[in-house]
Amino acid sequence: MRLSPLPADEWDDEVDAALAGMLPKRRRNPQGAGNALATMVRHPGLTRSFMPFNAHLLFGSTLSARTRELAILRVATLRNSPYEVEHHTAMGLAAGLTLEEIEDAQRGAAHDSVDQLILDATTELDRESTISDATWAALSEHLDERQLIDLVFTVGTYATLAIAFNTFGIEPDRELEPEYER
Repeated sequence: MRLSPLPADEWDDEVDAALAGMLPKRRRNPQGAGNALATMVRHPGLTRSFMPFNAHLLFGSTLSARTRELAILRVATLRNSPYEVEHHTAMGLAAGLTLEEIEDAQRGAAHDSVDQLILDATTELDRESTISDATWAALSEHLDERQLIDLVFTVGTYATLAIAFNTFGIEPDRELEPEYER
């Protein structure tokens, strides 16, 4: 672990404010926040700026929770992010995905044609930093403009988080409930 979670004795009002948009008061502590957020608050200004955007992706996105989790699981696997895979496996189950669907998504395969398009688009974004014209056209038959935008930003954001979490050495939270509350 290159960066450890911020020690409890260093949590102050600035750290609390950085997490206020994402977590309820009872979770704004080193144990309740989990390893990722407890590490991110080492830079409270960045965390405070990032949290509203991430909250949009998790709670305000035009994508269904199921679609969002398929995309996140795929990019987390492509980016080899154990933290994100474990965390979003639990969130995927909560969003209605089965373990088989989660395992398939990690491999980039789906039985449903729309799910397959989401996985293909995620793979293309990760590998090429764009969605091909053919995939975009096919997705456009099922997703509206805002959903397409939310998909691109979800994949990009979770690719960035995977890079950060892998670089910092953030370990999965085995004891923490993954679903955030607002």
